Amino acid sequence: MTETQDTSSTLQADSLARDIRALVGKLKRRLREQAAPGDLTPSQVSVLLRLEREGPTTTSSLARLEGMRPQSMGAVIAPLEAAGLVSGTPDPKDGRQTILSLTDACRTWVEEGRAARQDWLTRTLQVRLSAQEQDELGKAIALLKRLVDD
Repeated sequence: MTETQDTSSTLQADSLARDIRALVGKLKRRLREQAAPGDLTPSQVSVLLRLEREGPTTTSSLARLEGMRPQSMGAVIAPLEAAGLVSGTPDPKDGRQTILSLTDACRTWVEEGRAARQDWLTRTLQVRLSAQEQDELGKAIALLKRLVDD
């Protein structure tokens, strides 16, 4: 490749990277609008997603995984417990610890939020994109997956 081609390729990659980041950010905002998480902070959402993904755990473990002090994690968890999204039970191995888990109400709320976002995106794709455009989008998604998959 010549220097001009290298520069052109770098500029194109830089432009694509900027466009992808902006688009993904806007898509995330639009999806959040479809099933608003209420007044939850990003830290609270992160804790709920971690508990959903990894299962019940202690406040100390959550704090370590989220990179914060246990006291700070307590302040994140307290409103989640008050809202009925998280519940705690004594740790059978260490009575000083509490095992936190998602409540059934939280699981239902999460599932309903995901369903609302899925429905919105499905309808939007059907209304705004032709079958051919949807095929093209499928090909673009395959390329995007190659960027993030190992």
